Amino acid sequence: MKTIGMLGGMSWESTASYYKAINEGVKAELGGLNSAKICLYSVNFDELEKLQHKGEWDETALILVEAARSVESGGADFLIICTNTMHKVAPEIESNISIPILHIADATANKLVIDGIKKVGLLGTRFTMEQDFYKSRLVEKFGIDVVVPEEDDRTVVHNIIYDELCRGVINSGSREKYLSIVKSLHEEQGAEAVILGCTEIALLIQQVHTEVPLYDTTEIHADQAVQLAILDMTI
Repeated sequence: MKTIGMLGGMSWESTASYYKAINEGVKAELGGLNSAKICLYSVNFDELEKLQHKGEWDETALILVEAARSVESGGADFLIICTNTMHKVAPEIESNISIPILHIADATANKLVIDGIKKVGLLGTRFTMEQDFYKSRLVEKFGIDVVVPEEDDRTVVHNIIYDELCRGVINSGSREKYLSIVKSLHEEQGAEAVILGCTEIALLIQQVHTEVPLYDTTEIHADQAVQLAILDMTI
């Protein structure tokens, strides 16, 4: 079994979901007392969040590069960055380590392609919804059309992530707001499905809450990490 390197803590709420999903996945595949071999580096998200909102992405990259080097030194065979937003600096991380990165957008897009989804809505932080580092990868590498909520709705989605979900707060009123935005992406913008493009969003809404197909990036990323770890596969 390969050792999975995890950059976590962004936030620790969703990293806990990753850890649980990966270990449950290994147990389901191998049975018995099998669990995942993991090397986890959990950062202090408060430091990164402040840098994000100041636009100081080079500084966030330095922090995560050092963390990734520690994970590699700890014996990891490949790396997953347990957050969508910080894949903005994935190229900088990748160029400073020798182990491969399983990119969360690639993992999600592979699932979308298998399911025949051509047009998808994207929920996430403002950075993920508005900047090109995530959307352009889906479009250019996989040919998937991406739509995002309108300006006011993007603000709602972003604020709920940072003010509530990253703090472990689950609010039914916020769930209804998200579901309304999901419905709008589907009915008004033609999205065949919606990507939960922030690893905390699945703490708030799941498939049982809507008929619109939802793609939980945490679940998908964790599942593909399990497959890489236990099968003779390469990225």
